[in-house]
Amino acid sequence: MELHLEFQAILSDPSGALEQEFTPEKGVTNPFLHLSMHLSISEQISIDQPPGIRQIANALSKKLDSEHEAQHQIMECLGQVLWQAQRDASALDTNTYLESLRKLL
Repeated sequence: MELHLEFQAILSDPSGALEQEFTPEKGVTNPFLHLSMHLSISEQISIDQPPGIRQIANALSKKLDSEHEAQHQIMECLGQVLWQAQRDASALDTNTYLESLRKLL
């Protein structure tokens, strides 16, 4: 949360934040989704699941000189494969996910 100053005003009022709708049409990022994706990616990296993500994330962090920015790029790939899985009513395709992450390097 400390790295996302843009969310601090929203998150400082929990009851107000819960009443808001964060839709793409409004052009506002959902802070709960965004921070949850950071947590998910951190967990994936810590347990290296899917296998190979830790190495890719570390290389991307070095390339960008920022673990946080690397997570943002990983987040785009994760969001895409999650959308695809939901659309197809299927499991997340880890091969596609890892391939999209490798392309970031």
